[in-house]
Amino acid sequence: MPQLCIYGIIAAAYAINIPMFDKMLLKNASILIVDDDPDVLTAVRLLLKTEAKEVVTEKNPENLRWHLSKDNFDMILLDMNFTSSINTGNEGIFWLNEIKKAKPDSTVIMITAYGDIDLAVRSLKEGAADFVVKPWHNERLITTIRETLRRKTNKSSVTPLLSADSIIGKELLGESEIMQEIFYKVEKIAPTDANILILGENGTGKDLIAKAVHQQSLRADKPFLKVDVGALTESLFESELFGHKKGAFTDAREDRIGRFEAANGGTLFLDEIGNIPLHLQAKLLSVLQNRQIIRLGSNEPVPVDIRLICATNMPLSELANENRFRKDLIYRINTVEIMVPSLRKRDHDIVLLAKHFSRIYSNKYMKAGLDFDNKAIEKLLSYHYPGNVRELQYTIERAVIMADENVLQAKDLIFSPIESQSAEISEPSELKLSSIEKNTILKVIEKHNGNITKAAKELGLTRTALYRRLSKYDI
Repeated sequence: MPQLCIYGIIAAAYAINIPMFDKMLLKNASILIVDDDPDVLTAVRLLLKTEAKEVVTEKNPENLRWHLSKDNFDMILLDMNFTSSINTGNEGIFWLNEIKKAKPDSTVIMITAYGDIDLAVRSLKEGAADFVVKPWHNERLITTIRETLRRKTNKSSVTPLLSADSIIGKELLGESEIMQEIFYKVEKIAPTDANILILGENGTGKDLIAKAVHQQSLRADKPFLKVDVGALTESLFESELFGHKKGAFTDAREDRIGRFEAANGGTLFLDEIGNIPLHLQAKLLSVLQNRQIIRLGSNEPVPVDIRLICATNMPLSELANENRFRKDLIYRINTVEIMVPSLRKRDHDIVLLAKHFSRIYSNKYMKAGLDFDNKAIEKLLSYHYPGNVRELQYTIERAVIMADENVLQAKDLIFSPIESQSAEISEPSELKLSSIEKNTILKVIEKHNGNITKAAKELGLTRTALYRRLSKYDI
């Protein structure tokens, strides 16, 4: 019985404001549920028995062909993973294809766990109508089923891709296929409490993805706190994250709660997670495992309830180097992974974003009505954007400020010299001062196993200055 409660079998607990047409579609629907977990089958059957005309459950997917030959189902809920004789690593995709072979017009919703989100997105391309993540919320499951039935009735064979405005708001935009997949993934992951790791280059909008997840979550009315852990010194790390008691250290003149407590009930976003030193990673891991913190100067554990989102510009393969990052911590923070593409890989969005920023800064600087001429568009599309969306934003802001006419021209678009590659000179590249500096930084960072604080100290730089150089040389 406890497991059943996870799936929320008390049907009376939900109340959904859905048009009568959608309700009637479900009332007349025959639904087949295929899952080898009897608790899931019981939960869905009890949830749907007063909502649908017929609910059939099946534990063994190998009986699917028999069910399909016997009945015409309006919808099939199909699990992604089975312990059956079919061992492909993606049994759900296999059985989806089998359903489509037997009944090509079948409407299938996949049931997936946190770790199979990417596979579930692939199932959409294989013909699934939608997917739900378990453990689900009753309201969202019922809504998904009803909307899918409505699309089927309207003869819409493809799940419509989401626009940025529909789930994100006005900040995160994208019409490219790769961004649409991210928006879809955000919509599916957000209502869960899965820990998320966001990967991507600097300037790609990882923080906007984190905000979008929070805004679409069930914690949306609770705090969203961002912490740049890469900017925290070792001495401040525990105090900032876990808090301290009065007198715990010099200048600790009063009790102070940390970011974990401040975000209680909401979402905590740890940016640049890859820069945490190894010995501090162990303390973070302990908090995430036990879901409680201990303030500096105290022995009393304090329970915390947070949804954790982390981000890094490091490739996952580099992050997985145990000399730099604990693998057990990676598993803890990376229940679901979102890879944010560079602007170079989403060139269909460049003009969309440029016009978006143009509207924002035209209003800000009271230059309404600015547009781009053809040569300006060509220049925008031909640039490689090493600084990604952030660089494009600053470029458009500068252009709007300096523009003398109502149309932005190619000459108005001056890309950041910070991001531009150094001009070629006659000396061999290894003799360039920039190359010498870059190679020196790489050697010192490698010497200290990625510890930025120690590397900066040996180089005679502040951490901030070293980060600027890392960004400059795209390290």
